[in-house]
Amino acid sequence: MQQELNTEERHNRKIKKGVVVSNKMQKTVVVKVERKFRHPQYDKVIVRAKKYYAHDTSDAIQIGDVVEIMETRPLSKLKRWRVTQVVEQAQRKQAE
Repeated sequence: MQQELNTEERHNRKIKKGVVVSNKMQKTVVVKVERKFRHPQYDKVIVRAKKYYAHDTSDAIQIGDVVEIMETRPLSKLKRWRVTQVVEQAQRKQAE
């Protein structure tokens, strides 16, 4: 019974979608996730952004790609997320 509860809790991980803003590190990308909310008093829509360090095993993700990240165990001092899939690839400039 206890084993079943642990597996169910484990599948309930946070998933976020954002844009890659940096890929200069080895097997790590920085993902910018934006969220919109309405101000409780002034009723204006506000956009806030936060950057997450995510683990990228393929090392093939480029700046501008839209990726989905999932919460995971701590992988380093700052990395607590990993890339699950590339939702949309950024437009690449072709060499002339």
